Amino acid sequence: MKPIQSSLQRWINDNDAFKQRLEGMKKEILNHPEIRLFLEKHPQISDQEITKRLNKLYEYITQSIQCERCTSYNACKNMLQGYSPILQYVNNEIHLSYEKCTNHLRFEKMEQKQKLIQSVYMPKEILQARMSNIYPDYHRTLALKEADDFLEAAKNSLPEKGLFFTGPFGVGKTYLLGAIANELQKDNISSMLIYMPEFVREIREAIQDNTVQKKINIFKQADVLMLDDIGAETLSAWFRDEVLGSILQYRMMEKLPVFFTSNYTMKQLENILATSTKGEVEKVKAGRIMERIKQVSKEVKVAGKNRRNE
Repeated sequence: MKPIQSSLQRWINDNDAFKQRLEGMKKEILNHPEIRLFLEKHPQISDQEITKRLNKLYEYITQSIQCERCTSYNACKNMLQGYSPILQYVNNEIHLSYEKCTNHLRFEKMEQKQKLIQSVYMPKEILQARMSNIYPDYHRTLALKEADDFLEAAKNSLPEKGLFFTGPFGVGKTYLLGAIANELQKDNISSMLIYMPEFVREIREAIQDNTVQKKINIFKQADVLMLDDIGAETLSAWFRDEVLGSILQYRMMEKLPVFFTSNYTMKQLENILATSTKGEVEKVKAGRIMERIKQVSKEVKVAGKNRRNE
C-alpha cells in the first residue's frame, strides 16, 4: 500500500482544478504585505519551502497581528485568545509561533493592578472611587490635604501612619478610603479594605473551620490596611484584644499604616471599646487598643452634608 502522502500528491498533480485554486491561493498569500516583507528579509527561502509551508503562511495572514484587528483582549479574533502570530525562518525552515499580544499584556497588567486592592464586603462603588471625583469643598479640605500628603510621601516609602477619618454619616469617609486605595494602586502598593461589622462576623465564622489565625495574618501583613466604620458595633473582649489588638500591635511594630473611618472621635471610640458585648467595662484594655490606633494613624475630621440623602 502506497503512503497516503504520495497518493495525495499524485491526486493533486492529476487534478487541474485543484492546482489552479492552489496557485491562486499561493499568489494571494505571496502578495500579502506582511508575507512580502518577510520574504524580502529572507531572500534565501526557496519556492519549494514556500509551497511546503503555505498552510502556515495562510494561517499567519488570517490572524490579527499584534491586535491590528482586535479592540480588546476579550474581543480577540485569533485561534489562541490573546496570542499574536510570529513568522520566523530558522534552520532553513519557515516556522510559525505565537506570543502574548499587546492587549493580552495590557489585560494582565490591569488584572495585577486590580489584585492590589482586596476588599472584605466593600461596595463596588467604593472600589471604583477616584480622588479626582471628590468635590473639594471647605468641609473636606483638611482631609483631602492629609490624603494627598500621604499619597505623595508613599511614592518614596510608605509613611508609618495612616489616617483616622472621623465624622458624621454620609460625608464621604468610606469613599475617600477607596479613592486613596486606587491612587496607591498606581504605585503598585496593595491595600486591604475591611467593613468592620462584616469582618467581625467573618472572624466568628472562621472559628468553626480553624482559619482565624490565617485570616488575621493576612490583615496584619497588607501594605496598607483600611478599617471602615470602626465602632459601628460592640466588640467582644476576645475580638477586641486577640484579633484587633493583635493586628494593630503587629502593624505598630512593623511600622505599617492603618486607615480608619468612624462616626466617633478617637476619644469617643475609646469609651465604646471599653464596653464589651457582655457589658463589662475595661478602660485599661480599651486604652491599650487606642494607643495602638494612635501609633498607626492620625485623626482627621471630615465634615459636610449627608450626601446619601441626595
